[in-house]
Amino acid sequence: MKVLWSEQALRDVEHIRDYIAQDSAVYAQAFIARLLHATRHLPDFPHSGRPMPEANDPGIRELIYQGYRIIYRLRPDAIEIVIVAHGSRNLGAAPSHPGE
Repeated sequence: MKVLWSEQALRDVEHIRDYIAQDSAVYAQAFIARLLHATRHLPDFPHSGRPMPEANDPGIRELIYQGYRIIYRLRPDAIEIVIVAHGSRNLGAAPSHPGE
């Protein structure tokens, strides 16, 4: 199974990198590399993340990495990373299908 990144998730990662880079470009690159690495096991263990509490869909799950929520959707042929959000961001009004 492959991991796909939505345009929104890629933009989220860029924003995180740019924000951290205001203090340290080196730390920003290292942090993003570790964040991306946190998803490496998803092809083998797609259910390893917990179901996203705000979604009423067990196919929408999340990994937590250092205060960031990596929200992904299980598809029959792939895992789609749909949003990367800071844990303090209110996703309570999130649709049942984030990223759509």
